[in-house]
Amino acid sequence: MRQTVMRRFSDHTTARVGGTAGEWVVAGTEFEALQTLSRHPLPSEEDRAAGGDTLLVLGGGSNLLVADDGFAGTVLQLAFTGITAAPVDDDDGDVLVTVAAGHEWDDVVAWTVQRRYAGLEALSGIPGAAGATPVQNVGAYGAEVSQTLVDVRAWDRLLGEVVTLSNEELDFGYRDSVLKRTTLHGSPRYVVLSVRFRLTHRGEATPSSPVRYAELARSLGLDVNAAEDQRRAPLADVRTTVLALRAGKGMVLDPADHDTWSTGSFFTNPIVGEDVLATLPEGAPRFPALPDVDGSPRVKLSAAWLIDRAGCQKGFGAELVEGRASLSTKHTLAVTNRGEASTADLLTVAGAVRDRVREIFGIELHPEPVLIGCEL
Repeated sequence: MRQTVMRRFSDHTTARVGGTAGEWVVAGTEFEALQTLSRHPLPSEEDRAAGGDTLLVLGGGSNLLVADDGFAGTVLQLAFTGITAAPVDDDDGDVLVTVAAGHEWDDVVAWTVQRRYAGLEALSGIPGAAGATPVQNVGAYGAEVSQTLVDVRAWDRLLGEVVTLSNEELDFGYRDSVLKRTTLHGSPRYVVLSVRFRLTHRGEATPSSPVRYAELARSLGLDVNAAEDQRRAPLADVRTTVLALRAGKGMVLDPADHDTWSTGSFFTNPIVGEDVLATLPEGAPRFPALPDVDGSPRVKLSAAWLIDRAGCQKGFGAELVEGRASLSTKHTLAVTNRGEASTADLLTVAGAVRDRVREIFGIELHPEPVLIGCEL
């Protein structure tokens, strides 16, 4: 049943900060979500000038930072869940897995691993809801949802109807997609309702997808430079190992561990032209990236490495906000709430990190979470 309640973002986001909303609607079914969405079309330019979008769609709250003053409009919390699987109409044994937008993402991964469906196992432990994963092309340990995603069903706020967008139409990039980029007057056009993946199934002996990430490969006893068939492991082993690696960095939610009270990685890894490499110390991590629009070669740097080498070690920033927030004591990419932080406290620490990296390396770090009513 659709519920309208008064709630605080601090109780519904993984960073545990943020004020109240003008209205908070909990949609337990897709139909209930569509009822609210139909009442909130994309705002006009005049609407934006008068105060902006009146709708904010919330999934798991893992990639969201809302101002301490809250959000004056309507929050639509997608709380409908469900997973189904059906065989693909060919002879290779693959399955199509359809997931409701409100389903907790790690439960989705666990469900697929339990059934020997390969493709999502390296994305274990990521907090949030399934519907949010294609928006930012969520990824970790060498895997991204774009590698297995077939399509999404979404509400188009411009047309006022449900549409299906294919993998190709979503035009995925690094932590990016059409869902994230397509806005009108600053407001997102699409709201994801369900997501569909094509996963590999070869019976009880189904191995993992090839492991691409060096740290994960080492932990599994694999050679990341070996042929693909030699970079596979049992699905359950990959999931267990990823969860352990993430937990060691404070990236698996734990109410008792303040290192997990965050939005996850606060900054994306910067993508720069090769000319920037000459300005960095020898040995600075770099990874291939897609060329620029003009065809110029680019590389992806490690934001965590830049932050650490700029003098912002684990725990940095606590002195700036009387200990209420700091970089994680386990990983320099997360800005954490130490128990009583405000949104302003988290942004103070993040801003200091960004400024130091810019000062030392001349590289601008960009926030990964969505900022509502506040800015870095």
